[in-house]
Amino acid sequence: MNIKAVQRLFGILLILFSLSMLCPPMLVSLIYADSAMQSFVLATVITVLTGLVLWLPARNCTDDLRLRDGFVVVVFFWAMLGVFGAIPFWLSEDTQLSFTDALFESMSGLTTTGATVIVGLDSLPESILFYRQMLQWFGGMGIIVLAVAILPMLGIGGMQLYRAETPGPVKDTKLTPRIAETAKALWFIYLGLTVACALAYWLAGMSAFDAIGHAFSTVAIGGFSTHDASIGHFKSHLIEMICVVFMLLAGINFGLHFLVVRRLSFRPYAEDPEMRAYLILLSITALVAVAFLWLNHIDEDFTTAFWHGIFQAVSIGTTTGFTTASYYQWPGFLPVMLIFVSFIGGCSGSTGGGIKVVRFLLLLKQGLRELKRLVHPRAYLNVKIGKLPLSDRIVEAVWGFFSAYVAVFSIMMLLLMMTGLDQVTAFSAVAACLNNLGPGLGEVGDNYSGLNDFSKWVLSMAMLLGRLEIFTLLVLLTPDFWRS
Repeated sequence: MNIKAVQRLFGILLILFSLSMLCPPMLVSLIYADSAMQSFVLATVITVLTGLVLWLPARNCTDDLRLRDGFVVVVFFWAMLGVFGAIPFWLSEDTQLSFTDALFESMSGLTTTGATVIVGLDSLPESILFYRQMLQWFGGMGIIVLAVAILPMLGIGGMQLYRAETPGPVKDTKLTPRIAETAKALWFIYLGLTVACALAYWLAGMSAFDAIGHAFSTVAIGGFSTHDASIGHFKSHLIEMICVVFMLLAGINFGLHFLVVRRLSFRPYAEDPEMRAYLILLSITALVAVAFLWLNHIDEDFTTAFWHGIFQAVSIGTTTGFTTASYYQWPGFLPVMLIFVSFIGGCSGSTGGGIKVVRFLLLLKQGLRELKRLVHPRAYLNVKIGKLPLSDRIVEAVWGFFSAYVAVFSIMMLLLMMTGLDQVTAFSAVAACLNNLGPGLGEVGDNYSGLNDFSKWVLSMAMLLGRLEIFTLLVLLTPDFWRS
């Protein structure tokens, strides 16, 4: 590993993080004259000094990063951001969080999970609230670039399933000839969706502050809100409808958004098999939710059941985590069904969590192929996404990912149960954090403040594993990775 090159990059990234993520909340603190300015100033000083300490000894290094260096940078930088991002929460007298709680909140924001340990959001300073929302927006953009530039190298990112023969990213997994150009194109799309979402929220009745903050977390599929009641605070069907639309858009492969903009045609949406499966899955989930709420008289009338069912189905299904009702208190199978849908999550190359729709499709098609082989053992059968036959290497990689996912989930659930948590709480907490969903069931339906510190550390790791698609982190634990 090229330590000097990695160290230099870490230093630069930390300095950039301090300027881009810690300075805007200071401006908000000045505007609203709140009490959190000191915590942001101290956090900025600590982060900049650390960045300089790392950068100065390696500032003259001009070596290029190798493939394995890229994995180290991605994993350790996200981990470092979680630590340094926690400093304002930890230092603030308004939040009164322990370092464990501050780290949990920071990691939840950066990984766009949306699980929170803070109670009383409505009384927090505006700068702290703005900072939480910005963390998610920053993390969401990082996820898009990660999906395009890093994960295809592992063979399990989902983006490599698309080739020149199908809609989506073109040959060599790039939307444009260079990764830098790809990232720039995605950045403008991401920014454009954020601006459009903020304007829509504002025109629908939100204050400018709430509109910007919720646009950050909606497009990032994060789920953080500036109010304890989440989107339900506004009691507006128009705002809920806007939220549903932008959650759906953010859960779609950003490569498709790129092609639609470039070609000025909606055909890439219509021709993409992953997007069709994504919309069909969420439509069925919403239909079941609405029917269950109405037929069991859980809501007062059909209109209320209609809005609650659709909103929760899309929010939980895309792993956003906004709520307009306490869905975890609904009786019957519905809350568990929604958690199960979050395992599938959004499309590859989106800000959504979960195992991704394209992997779910591939696992389903592979299972059907095995059934056909029982009947026709000598037949040669391809697994296809759309009209594209996939190599056995990709099928094996996705099965490997799924196996690792199940193993990690099982271990973490057992660790939480060892601390005394009941099965429902442990299961849903791991599912909500590994899928980057946020709200769970049982004791973690409202928030995670009641969990012990050990559980919060385990769940923080679950968020990081889920956001980095598991293999990106696990590859660092293999002896072969560190051999020259």
